[in-house]
Amino acid sequence: MNLFAAEINGWDSWGKLYQSIPAFEPLIKCIFAKEKLQFTKIEHCTPGTNAVFKVGDYVIKIFAPKESDIDSTTDFETESFAIYRAITLGVSVPKLVTSGYIQDNYRFSYMIMDYVNGTEINRLNKNLTFEEKITIGQRLRLITDALNTPCRFFNGIDVIHDKDRQKKWGKYTEHFRNERLNYIHSHDFGEKVFVHGDMNGDNLLLTHDQKLYIIDFADAVLAPVIYEHALIACELFQFDKAFMTGYFGNYNIDEITELVFNGLLIHDFGGDIIEQHVGQLSEFDSLSQLRERLYWSIKYNQTNP
Repeated sequence: MNLFAAEINGWDSWGKLYQSIPAFEPLIKCIFAKEKLQFTKIEHCTPGTNAVFKVGDYVIKIFAPKESDIDSTTDFETESFAIYRAITLGVSVPKLVTSGYIQDNYRFSYMIMDYVNGTEINRLNKNLTFEEKITIGQRLRLITDALNTPCRFFNGIDVIHDKDRQKKWGKYTEHFRNERLNYIHSHDFGEKVFVHGDMNGDNLLLTHDQKLYIIDFADAVLAPVIYEHALIACELFQFDKAFMTGYFGNYNIDEITELVFNGLLIHDFGGDIIEQHVGQLSEFDSLSQLRERLYWSIKYNQTNP
């Protein structure tokens, strides 16, 4: 078959293609015919790493082939495991209708899920009242308390110590990198549990009946629970007092600072999150500078809702 005519040769080429409806339409038509599902108009979904499109009542996620230089095999297996686990635990996630692969010029793995008619939390944020934010924080905490529990080692990833994971910190100063490595190798971060790993505003949907859905489990790993909590506090909530109160209760600034500090240092996206939500790279040459900046960011948002 030659359904996907574009060339994929590394991440740059994939990055230019993975949101292209014309490039994927013949492939998607074939997949829907194979799965005996009704094919209708293809629409864009919020972009990620893989190709995701809405097709009528469904969402299809096509995972990047190996020629993109991304190991999407792990993503596919991780997401399959995580969705079934979430459903078993009673967590609201889109129903997985079917999954499989299609061999074209490239081997594409795919998942087809029910479309959830909801709005991403980050699009609602500015219109939410203080009380609504507290309620969302409380509901999310019930979800993460259910998800963040022990489970089997499901994808072979040691997110804290794998050498490849350290490359993402390469943009920080040598002193910061060395201090961080010494710290994470000597510190006990607690029991490893299942974590979603990327609980950001694009991956939480609120429906009209106020139901909270979790999507995109491709970055799930086994990690200490602070791995989940730190990203939620810093990236999802951006230390917003109402969200934080709903999720963490009557939190202590010093304790939350330490939680976020430790969680970001071991998080796969930690280096990027610090740069995007805490401060510029040039401001951090030591861990103490990061800890202090986090403290004042949290304190400012607690006193300025």
